[in-house]
Amino acid sequence: MFEYPEDLKYTNSHEYIRVEDDVVTVGITAFAIAQLGDIVFLDLPEVGAKVEKGQTFGTIESVKAVEDLYSPVTGTVIESNTALLDEPENITEDPYGASWFLKVNIDNISELEGTMSASEYRAQVEGN
Repeated sequence: MFEYPEDLKYTNSHEYIRVEDDVVTVGITAFAIAQLGDIVFLDLPEVGAKVEKGQTFGTIESVKAVEDLYSPVTGTVIESNTALLDEPENITEDPYGASWFLKVNIDNISELEGTMSASEYRAQVEGN
């Protein structure tokens, strides 16, 4: 039904993680975007902010709901996709590419243990 790239890791709260050395890119999955519907607002932390695994780092608002965004790792924000703040509706166009939310310099790579593979995530959300 939805695309879940195999090179990413996934969380129960529908964030995805792309790992590149000690930097992780965080966004939300196509499934989460479909559940939200039309996105009208996004709040992200600034560069230099600390994020903590399991804690909220921002919010995303649609015409249906306001949802918290949860950090899958602990670390320092080194980049925030501020272009999405002005045009949050663009999140739906390329969730795994141009519509990433944060790049975080991760404190401890072992925090990624317990995340799901694409097939595990697909089974959870689609019931396969």
